Amino acid sequence: MSASKGTALVTGASSGIGAIYADRLAKRGYDLILVARNEERLKDVAQRITSATGRSVTILPADLNDKASLAKVESVLKENPAITMLVNNAGFGAVGSLLQADVDKMEEMIDLNVTALTRLTYAAAPAFASRGRGTIINISSVVGIAAEMLNGVYGATKAYVLALGHSLQHDLADKGIRIQTVLPGATATEFWDIAGYPHHNMPSSIVMPAEAMVDASLVGLDNGELVTIPGLQDSDDWTKFEANRKSISTKFGNSVPAPRYGIKAARTA
Repeated sequence: MSASKGTALVTGASSGIGAIYADRLAKRGYDLILVARNEERLKDVAQRITSATGRSVTILPADLNDKASLAKVESVLKENPAITMLVNNAGFGAVGSLLQADVDKMEEMIDLNVTALTRLTYAAAPAFASRGRGTIINISSVVGIAAEMLNGVYGATKAYVLALGHSLQHDLADKGIRIQTVLPGATATEFWDIAGYPHHNMPSSIVMPAEAMVDASLVGLDNGELVTIPGLQDSDDWTKFEANRKSISTKFGNSVPAPRYGIKAARTA
C-alpha cells in the first residue's frame, strides 16, 4: 500500500456522491473520515473501502443539522493535523414553488446546505493555512446559477456555495489552499427521491451517473479548475460567463443613478 496523502473528511458519505468521493479518494491514497447520519450505512461504506484499498477509514456519525453534532465535526477538523482535504457534500434539495414549500423544511435546508458547510469550511481553512496546504471541495449545483429551476430556496443555497467559493479562492489563494466548487447537474442518486422528484422521471439524456460526475470533478481538481461543471461540454462557455461577471462588477459603483431612471443627482465631491 502506498504512503497516505493525508486524510480526507467527507460529509454526506453514507451514499450517493459522498460515498463515491470516499471510494475514489481512498483509491488515490487518502485515508478517510466519513460523516453522515446513518451509522449502519457508514459502516458498510467503510468496510467496503477498507477491503478494496487497505486505507484507514474512520466513521463519524453526525447529524449536521444538530449543533452539538456539527460542533463535534468542527473540532475534528480543527484538531486533527492529518486532515488535508474537506469534501462538503452533505445537503438536500426540494422541488416546487415557494407557495408549496414548508418553511420549516426550508430553514432546515439552509442550516445544512449553508450554515453547516460554512462552519466546516471555517473550521478547516485556518488549520490548512497554518500548514500551508489543504483542499476544500464544496458541492454546489448548476441551479446556483439558474435559481429559477427547482425550488428557489434550494437554488439560493447553492448560489451561496458558489459565491463563497469565489471569495475563498480570492482570500486563500496565497495560503496553499485549493478551493474547488463543483456544480453538478441532475445526477443519478437518491437525492431526487428525497426531494420528491425521482430522477427516473427525467430524460435520461440529462441525468449523469454519479460515478462519472465524481470522476470528472476529480479530474477538474487535478487540472486546477476553481469551478467544475461536469456536464458543461464547452468550458469556453464558463470562461465567457465569468469574464462577463467580472467585467460588469466593475461598473456597479457610481455616485449618480443611471440616466434610464431619470433621477437628477449631484455628484459627491
